[in-house]
Amino acid sequence: MPKNTATRIGSSTDGGRSQAPRESAPQYADVAVPVHVNLIFTYRLTESMRDVAQVGARVMVPLGRKLTTGYVVGLRDNLKPSSSLVESEIKEVAELLDLEPVVTPEVLQITRWVSDYYASPWGEVIKAALPPGISAGVERFLSITPKGKEELSNLRTTTIKARLLALIANSGELTFRAAANTLGQKQAGHAARELEREGLIRILQRQSGSAVKEKIQRAVRLRSSIPLDNAGGDRKPTTAQCRIIDTLNAAEGAMSIKQLLTAADVSESAIKTLQKRGVVEFFDQPVRRDPLATAVMPQAHAHELTAAQLSILREIERPLAQKSYATFLLHGVTGSGKTEVYLRAMRTVLELGRSAMMLVPEIALTPIFSRRLRTEFGDQVAIFHSSLSKGERFDEWTRVKNGAARIVIGTRSAVFAPINDLGLVIVDEEHESTYRQQDSPYYNGRDAAIVRAQKESAVVVLGSATPSLESFHNARTGKYQYLQLPDRIANRPMASARIIDMREVFARYGKPRVFSDELLTAIEETNNRGEQAIILLNRRGYSSFVLCRSCGESIHCPNCDVTLTYHRSERVIVCHYCNHRQAAPSLCPNCSGKYIYYVGEGTEQLEEMLREIFPALRLARIDRDTTSRRSLFEKSLFDFSEGKLDMLVGTQMLAKGHDFPNVTLVGVVSVDAGLQLPDFRAAERTFQLITQVAGRAGRGDRPGQVLIQTYHPDHYALRHACAQDYQGFYDEEIRYRQNHSYPPFVALATLLVHGPDLKRIRATALTLRRELDLANRDRACRILGPAPAPLSRLKGEHRIQLFLKSRSRRQLRKLIDTAVAAVIGSGHNPRTINVEIDPISIM
Repeated sequence: MPKNTATRIGSSTDGGRSQAPRESAPQYADVAVPVHVNLIFTYRLTESMRDVAQVGARVMVPLGRKLTTGYVVGLRDNLKPSSSLVESEIKEVAELLDLEPVVTPEVLQITRWVSDYYASPWGEVIKAALPPGISAGVERFLSITPKGKEELSNLRTTTIKARLLALIANSGELTFRAAANTLGQKQAGHAARELEREGLIRILQRQSGSAVKEKIQRAVRLRSSIPLDNAGGDRKPTTAQCRIIDTLNAAEGAMSIKQLLTAADVSESAIKTLQKRGVVEFFDQPVRRDPLATAVMPQAHAHELTAAQLSILREIERPLAQKSYATFLLHGVTGSGKTEVYLRAMRTVLELGRSAMMLVPEIALTPIFSRRLRTEFGDQVAIFHSSLSKGERFDEWTRVKNGAARIVIGTRSAVFAPINDLGLVIVDEEHESTYRQQDSPYYNGRDAAIVRAQKESAVVVLGSATPSLESFHNARTGKYQYLQLPDRIANRPMASARIIDMREVFARYGKPRVFSDELLTAIEETNNRGEQAIILLNRRGYSSFVLCRSCGESIHCPNCDVTLTYHRSERVIVCHYCNHRQAAPSLCPNCSGKYIYYVGEGTEQLEEMLREIFPALRLARIDRDTTSRRSLFEKSLFDFSEGKLDMLVGTQMLAKGHDFPNVTLVGVVSVDAGLQLPDFRAAERTFQLITQVAGRAGRGDRPGQVLIQTYHPDHYALRHACAQDYQGFYDEEIRYRQNHSYPPFVALATLLVHGPDLKRIRATALTLRRELDLANRDRACRILGPAPAPLSRLKGEHRIQLFLKSRSRRQLRKLIDTAVAAVIGSGHNPRTINVEIDPISIM
């Protein structure tokens, strides 16, 4: 990586702001590349690129010895006088991939902010903002030279070099991937480098052409300029040909060949005959890959707003009409009608000619909301989330970019949607930790949405029944405008909640029990009344870990410092961090003992136990394992909403956003694991989970009840959750945060040093601590560590963590930037250091 072509992200680019009209063609492009280095690189534009290159376009650029896809973030006529770049060493852009930019100015601006605020590499953020597969990869190709052809017969065919040269000669041109599959990765790489040095082969890098593209289908249309009666002389059309023409007329003149064959009940030869006579013509027709193509839409219902809803809507509409920025915290209890307020606000913003965005925390919520929005707003709705196919995501992104869709709904990455004239941003369940990206590039979708709205003069509505402590604090201090819906629609009562002390259950039976008698009785009574139930356990799989009762050993992941979870349906044990999978053992791998014991319960085991206890019960499971199979997951949700299922068993995915009027019972099997996590937000998350899942009960005309099983019945988070007392919990929790210097009273950051070589990362972590101490002379920040991270080994890498607190965010960032730059300058690998600003977890 040539140092003289790189500059640290700062004032060297305009970050997507509009540029002045060009007086002369730019000579250079500043390019962000998706590598884990917070730098931008300057490249020379070729003559042919200078008049057409634009900010936001993708380019292929050399980085080290490889070509990679980068993003133009700035254009310049000359090098800055203060720059250390040397003209003769600046490399040229290899290829300009776009004549029209794929990254809009608004997206470039918000990705730049994310990069600056979260210390995330700008290229990685831009890549995350684009649909997967839009950027073609780069592949190495091996071709033989004339000298190589001469030498081929002289080499011994038993050597790796000779075998590789023969493979290339036989293929004409061979991909390195194919060579590695045949000869092995290391052997092929070593042999290819030797052959290249000897001049026997050339190694070329080219675009692989694997990018997702528009889907095309063959179609037929009428040629209106040629009357049928005059086509083909005296020959009269056959009955089949008449059906073709009638079918095309009914379809406004055009259909895909496949649809026409079915609808007209004809053969392809009849269509080709009409094509020869000039009556119809074939053409290529774009096909939209619609994620809701086969979905059944709910019926639209006109709801009359309550006085409270109407008052809140008027408050939101005021800055919408003025096209000014405002952030509202909408604090509404579960079932209070927040969704209807969202829909009315969206309708208002569309009427004003602007666009809207709605973020939801889980993929589990998108099927319900997206169908509701499609019913209300038709094809103006686009969907963004990771369960869509690459083709579906590309098509939805394209519809948003070209203005065909003006409402976006999706998970956190939807904040980067290339939406035009953004007027409204809704962040539903704003408190959820899933808005935080947990690996590089780090960002919080909620906070990025607020900043994007601010930059585009849009209105933000943060909705929740259990706002995060930080958001509620911002509302209390006047940073956000506070709106409240304290009552359920039609004044329906909140579900009654009761804590079941599992210590008493243990004393009663002399052993642990998964289900208390009270919960089993409540399930039976609920089912007998024809009502529905939700059972929650925030732990998936069948058993938490596998234990040998002979030697006491548990089976750990070979890549991570965690035990493997047993999944009985597949007969495998799985790591929920790196997805390592292996067959469930019949003998202990440590002592060969046969007494294998599966410890703890997960949602899969709960499902099995409930089926045994209540064989007539119709139930389904909802967790991350089932969401990976999108059709099955969506079918379970809709079957439950239509009364075809009696019970859902699942994780926290069931706790929010769903509106099932016939649910009158919610059972929480255990909350103790979450309460005992070594994290300052453990109590807050537990309170939110219990309050949210309790809100699924009693949303219809019948009262609901919530039963919470725990070994810690006196914990304040559970007491306040049972009472649905947010204010009481906030008052108690905020005192704890202030006394112990946690957010919202301080800014936090974690520095994670990771890598396969423990000795090296220890050295890097110690150097980092030393540089932090040197830069922290005024003691404006508190520095803890280095120490092993709570998960000290993950995905094959050791992890050491430093933890920083400061009452000044500016000083915190200055300290981190200074120390990290010094560590990198002293020769340590920058890719081994992850900086996380505002971490939502210290795990």
